[in-house]
Amino acid sequence: MRIEQNYSLLKHNTFNLDIKTRWFVEYESEEDLRKLLQDEYFFSQSFWHIGQGSNLLFLDHFNGVIVHSAIKGIEIVKENTEVVWLKVGASEDWDSFVSYCVDKNWGGIENLSYIPGEVGASAFQNIGAYGVEASDCIEEVHMYSLQSGNKQVLSNKECNYSYRNSFFKQTENRGKYYITYVVYRLQKNPTYKLDYGDIRKKLVDKEINLKNIRQAIIEIRKEKLPDPKEYGNAGSFFTNPYITIEHYESLKQNYPDIPSYPIDEKRVKVPAAWLIDKAGLKGHEHGGAAVHTKQPLVLINKNQATGDDIALLAADIQRIIQEKFGIELLPEVNYI
Repeated sequence: MRIEQNYSLLKHNTFNLDIKTRWFVEYESEEDLRKLLQDEYFFSQSFWHIGQGSNLLFLDHFNGVIVHSAIKGIEIVKENTEVVWLKVGASEDWDSFVSYCVDKNWGGIENLSYIPGEVGASAFQNIGAYGVEASDCIEEVHMYSLQSGNKQVLSNKECNYSYRNSFFKQTENRGKYYITYVVYRLQKNPTYKLDYGDIRKKLVDKEINLKNIRQAIIEIRKEKLPDPKEYGNAGSFFTNPYITIEHYESLKQNYPDIPSYPIDEKRVKVPAAWLIDKAGLKGHEHGGAAVHTKQPLVLINKNQATGDDIALLAADIQRIIQEKFGIELLPEVNYI
């Protein structure tokens, strides 16, 4: 187990904010985690578990304990002629795991290529892109309860997955469980989801296979999203809002080009990026933070922004979208 004091989290948040935590604890095994959960001093402090920090916004230095998993490994737990099940350590880099599966010609998560973060976060957040969500392929999640210190294994159904949501994100459960492993179910004879974004355009005159699909999605994401090394960011800052069909039809009278995606008989999903763009907020700035000019769903650290700069920019966007469209935008990013 690794323990550091007054530790910089610059490498642990993709907004590139140089903030510090009083304590940083990194566990390398489930046994390490069990020991940590038996430590009285740990529970006397404020604490927060992080992955790569690709979905976090630190508002200030953290006067407590930041916890990080260093549990690695990819293990085949079972397979048949059609499916392979992989038990993956929570701290494995997500995109490296996607690449590993594509190289093996195991399909299901290739549309989630080039998403930053770790495997544990994929199950926590239920990451999604281009018609695929992590929950489509998650078989089960291994975790430890902070309250009991015991290990539990949740099935996909028990994880209560929905759009960008899960058992772990629900208010009554948030921060109470630490994920150690995720079991993914991949297809040996994959089917492809190509009718999202510009995937088919990128694949013109190319063979349709996992490697080419992955490469196409990487190219699309690089074209639209800023490199965190150049401009710190957390990818999509807001979730796409659900609104009633009546609300949508009312908006359509003034904005006939407003896109939507059906959710159920009563609701549709509206792209948050479209709303922000339509409100004229591309390039909008607050302090050192700005709305990205190519993808308005992304807020960037343009010029030595503070966490407050980014949070106040987000609040400004939320206010304007509420006033203009009567829609509440909710952050996908966690504020700490």
